[in-house]
This record gives sequence, C-alpha cells and structure tokens, in this order.
Amino acid sequence: MRIPTLRILTIAIWVAVVGLGAGFGGGVFENLTAQVAVVPGSENERALDLRADAAGPQGQHLTAVAVGSTVDTGAVRSMPGVAAVAPPVPSADGQAWLTDVTLTPDATEAQAGAVAKALRSEHVTVAGGPLTDLEFGTQAQTDVQRAELVTLPIVLILLIVVFGGLVAGLMPLIVALAGTAATLGILYLGSLVTDISVYAIQVATMLSLGLAVDYGLLLISRYRTELAATADRDKALRRAVSKAGRTIAVTGLTVAASLLGLTVFPDAFLRSMGLAGAAVVVVDMLAVLTLLPAVLRLVGRRIKPAGPASGTGLFARLAHALQRRPLLVTVVTAAGVLLLAVPSLQLRLTNSDARALPATTETRRQYDALAAHFPQLVGPDAIAAVVRSAADAPATADFAARVRTVPGVSTVEIVPVSDAVSVVRATPVHQPWTAEGRATLEAVRALPAPFEVLVAGDVARLVDYRAMLLRYGPWAALIVLVATFALLAVFTRSVLLPVKAVLTSLLSIAAAFGAIVWVFQDGHLASWFGAERLDAVDLTVPVLVAAIAFGLSVDYEVFLLARIRERYLETGDARAAVRHGLQQTGRIVTSAALLLVVVFAGFLLGGFAPIKEIGVGLVVAIVLDATVVRMLLVPATMTLLGRANWWPSRPPVVRSTVEEPERVALAG
Repeated sequence: MRIPTLRILTIAIWVAVVGLGAGFGGGVFENLTAQVAVVPGSENERALDLRADAAGPQGQHLTAVAVGSTVDTGAVRSMPGVAAVAPPVPSADGQAWLTDVTLTPDATEAQAGAVAKALRSEHVTVAGGPLTDLEFGTQAQTDVQRAELVTLPIVLILLIVVFGGLVAGLMPLIVALAGTAATLGILYLGSLVTDISVYAIQVATMLSLGLAVDYGLLLISRYRTELAATADRDKALRRAVSKAGRTIAVTGLTVAASLLGLTVFPDAFLRSMGLAGAAVVVVDMLAVLTLLPAVLRLVGRRIKPAGPASGTGLFARLAHALQRRPLLVTVVTAAGVLLLAVPSLQLRLTNSDARALPATTETRRQYDALAAHFPQLVGPDAIAAVVRSAADAPATADFAARVRTVPGVSTVEIVPVSDAVSVVRATPVHQPWTAEGRATLEAVRALPAPFEVLVAGDVARLVDYRAMLLRYGPWAALIVLVATFALLAVFTRSVLLPVKAVLTSLLSIAAAFGAIVWVFQDGHLASWFGAERLDAVDLTVPVLVAAIAFGLSVDYEVFLLARIRERYLETGDARAAVRHGLQQTGRIVTSAALLLVVVFAGFLLGGFAPIKEIGVGLVVAIVLDATVVRMLLVPATMTLLGRANWWPSRPPVVRSTVEEPERVALAG
C-alpha cells in the first residue's frame, strides 16, 4: 500500500524539528539563570549595585555552626579559595560555636564545596553563599524531576486506560516529546537575547505533557466518534480534525495568550515562564493538528470506534437534574467555591527562606541550629541604607540617628564601604511579610537626607517586587483578558459566554489561592504535604499558578462550549444542547483533568515549599474547575441564560429533530 507523500513529509518535518530542538536546544542549559524575583532597576537592585561597585570584588561567606563541640578550622585556612577564617564564636548557652569563612572573589563553586567538605562533620553544618544558592536551585530542579519520574509511569497507565489501548495511549507522549524538544530550541534562541530561568525548563516539560494529553484526548475521542459514523477512516480523520481542530486551535491560542501575559513583567523568572509556557502550548497545538493526524493515518486502524452515542448517559442525566433547579445550583456552587477562596483575602507574600527546604538539607539543618543557639541571627534581615556620604561622617551619623527613631527599628550601625559610600544597617523588629515590616521600610526610605540614599534588604526586595506586580500586573491581566475575550467571542459568536468563561475561571483561581494560604501560610494540614506553617507564600507562586490555572480552565471551557454550540446550531434547543455538550465532553474533561492532577500532584512529592505550593494550587484549581465549575456551574448558568447565551447571534435554523427522542427518554 502506497503511503501518501504528504503524510511522510509531515512526519519527517517533525522528526527534523525534534532533532534540531534536542540538539541545539541542549545549549540552553548553559545560559540559564537561577535568579528568582529580581526586579531590574528597582531601588533594592540599585542599592546592591552601588554597594558592590564601591566595595570592589568581594568574596562570599560560608558559615560553619558546630553543636556540642567547637569548629576545627586549621585544615581550611590554607585551602584554595579561602581569604580569611574568623575565630569560632560561642553561643550564649555555650552549646554551639559559629565560624565565618570568607572566600576569595575568584573562588569557584568547587572550591567552596571543598572547603565545606573539610569543615563538615556529624556535629558541624556548613552553608551560606554559593552553597545555599546551589541548594535552593538544586532542590527545586530535583523536586520537579522526581515528579516527572514518579508520575510518568502512572500517566502512561492512565493514558492506556482512558484512550482505550496502548497505541492510542502513546499518542500524547509523542506530542509531548515533540513539544518539549521544539520548546528547548525556542528557549535556546531566547536565551541568546534575554535571561531564561532554570525553572522554566521543568515547567515547560510538565505543561507539554499535560496539554498533549488534553489536546490528544480531544482529537482522538472525536476520531473514535467519527469512526462510529463511517467505515472510511480517512474521512473520519478529516472530519475529526475539522471539528476538533478548530476547538484545539482556539484553546491553544487562548492558553498561549494567558501565559504570554507573563512576558510583560521585568522579572526574568516570570518572563521566561511566560515564554516557555506559550512556546510549548503553540508547539503542542501544532503537533496535535499536524503530526498526530499523520501518525493516526499510519496506525489509526488499531484505534476502535466509540460506542453508540447516547443522550441519556451519566453526564446528560447530571445536566438534566441540575436544569430542574439551575438558580439553586448556580448560587450553591458559586457560594461554595467563594467560601474556599476566603483565605486568599489574607494572602501575604515573602522571599522564601531556609524553612522552605527539607529538614535534611544542610542549609535547613544550619537554620535550625542557629534558631536554637543563635536566635538573633535568624531574625528579620537588616534594612541596608546605602548612602554616598562616607566622607561626611557627621551627616551620616545624623542620618543614622534619624533611622533609630523609626518605629520598628531595634539597632542601627554604620558600616563604611569605601571613601564615598557607607551602609547604615538597621535591624527591624517585624518580619518582611508583615504590614509593620513594610511600614518600617517605607519610613526609612522616606527619611530626608542631604545625599543619595538607596535602601536594600529582604523587605526592600519584597516591597519592590510587590510594586512591580502592581505596576505590570494590570497590563498582564489586560493582555490575557482581551485576548481571551476576543478569541472566545469569535469562536462562540457571543458576548456573554466569554465574560462567563473569564468569571468562572477566576473563581477556580481564587479557590486555589485560598487552598495555598490555608495550608502553607496558615499551616492547616501542612504536615500532610511534608511542610510546616510558613506565615506567608513565596512571592513567585500566585502569578505562576494564576497564569497556568487560567489557561487550563479556559481550555476545559472551550471543550465544553464547542460541543454545546455545535448541537445548538443543529437543533436550536438551548437546554438540550447543554445536555448533549456535557454528555459528549464530560468524560474528556474529567479524564484530562485526572491526568493533569496526577502530573501536578507529583510536585507534592518534593521537599521545596514553593514547588509544593504550586502543586497544591494547580491540583485544587484543576479539580474544582473540571468538576464543580464545568460540570455544575457552567451548565446551570447556561440553562438560566437560555438563548441569551448566544447573543447577539441569531437563533439557528433547525435542521434536525434528533433531540426529541432524547427529551422523551429523559422524561421517561
């Protein structure tokens, strides 16, 4: 049998794309940055740059803490990369000793590791500087990789069950492979002109698998449905691509737009997450619309037709039941989701500290030792006012005296940096994430001075990041909402349906935020997830969860609306169209959600708190959206609105009476 040239050409092109993406894309790993929540040009960053320029090349510091014995530093004093070793300082209780090791400015990561290895023992922990930075980055990457390794076999088994066979179950994995490889190539090109976060790779991989499952399930399910109507497999595939392809294109562009909204933020972490996410969505969409049909033409005979269509299935009966009391269902479900969202009103953002790491990591063990024996060293980070007045000692002293009068400041010291720059270090009383902590920072920044003052520190970084979110967040939201509304308005020929889609999606996101706050910020059931009360949420989590959850939420909305609109245009019966659409897509949406829940639940297996927060948020958002929102709230509201759903479109000309037997069956 002769295989059409176009089919071979399509597969060959994608093989080349995968090869090029995997080959050249591997270079992206050399250009990645581990920096998170950095706002270029902010006062915090300018203060750090001023201090660094004035001080010249400075080595980083390692901290060694010994409990029950002193620290033996003799072996490291002459090691490569060591500039100075401070004498051990005992704790107030006499049970621990602390030593500071200053590295040379050109010390390598390997040299820092060798120094730490020489100091460590059963009673001595060594962390700080490059070691802590490395541990944070490694922990986050390891958690995501572990999630992939654990969830992939489970997802494969579920794919075989959901898709009804090994061949069909492997289809989404082919799409995911193509999407990930091509995205690596795109990110490599992006890394040549801008910073790409190391975490963007893992998120892109997980998204690629999740969206490949979503889109692959939709297309293959439609293919099986069309096979039930015709024995001509080529014709069935063409009809499946024609009908499901439009839905996939719309939802893919909508999800990509929601992630592209992140690119307006100056933070490299968020910007690269948006770039990686949008790239993998578009590539997955194109792979499902081109590569998957080509592969289906080769192996499609192994895919069985769907069973006989029924208007009285589980989801149709569910729709029929809620259509009896649509107002009650709308009020109860919306109120329930809003109740889950209530904790989000108390959302507090913070820079993650050592408590975000597992208890077995070196940095966390040292933090616990410091908290027990040197509690003054684990309090709020100092507010560092960098001033250009070192040559004017009286003016600097006067400024420091005024800093001491600021509410929330406990101690102040002046640290000379150079002939032109000094740092006024103020120790705050309140934690950075509290309103009092922010007020202390703003008061220091507002103090008048006869010279330039730039303020840095944890609370400064947090305040600057919040200001960045408030400044660019509305623009990001505007991009997402306008793109979503426009695409859905064109797709549905309606004004109300896009508005409803956005509002219901926001409900799921609010509930996800509520769950994150309730578990991690407030500490309820945190131990179930191997975490503890953190008093605040990592500042990168809400934006990332919102972008991904919104995209996936609209994904399911388009799946549902496509089948409802299709039947409405055939029959003109708005209520029956809702039943039919829910029956035809209920299994697809819930199956896709189940697979995505497994994917993102893998995030909970790690030890890094921000990864767990993302996992909980996305799992809650997906579960609520695919069940309560799409299966209950959306059908109920569409029933209430009736034909007004499709305004300003005119009612269709009825071409079929297929719904009459369905109504009789339901009534019976």
